Amino acid sequence: MVNQSQRPFSQRQLRVGELVKQNLGQLFLRNEAKIPSINTKLITVTEVRMTPDLKTARVYVIPLGGIDTKETVKILTEYVHLVRKALSKRLDIKFLPKLTFVEDNSFEYAEKIERIIKENKNNDKEKKRYN
Repeated sequence: MVNQSQRPFSQRQLRVGELVKQNLGQLFLRNEAKIPSINTKLITVTEVRMTPDLKTARVYVIPLGGIDTKETVKILTEYVHLVRKALSKRLDIKFLPKLTFVEDNSFEYAEKIERIIKENKNNDKEKKRYN
């Protein structure tokens, strides 16, 4: 049995995911979801991954500066009905996907890797100096 995470995404999943991502980005930029207590203009949608049946979308988001990511995801999840309603006006697809908001830690992860690489380079320089 093949695990979904190991299977590549189909062209259809990628196309619909990109369509949802672009429309969510525009929707947030124009504050069309009308979510109270959050400025959606400061939210970046970094990726959207669709399930094979295209009925569920994992939406990876990060607020400007990466500050209060957990709180942003919590608020978006709480008001997901407003986001879906605004999205339904933009998309003309058979099923409007159920949205699951997830914090995007890829930038944080990339910074961590970058830091480790720099540390290793510095350690190599130190070793060469003493040998």
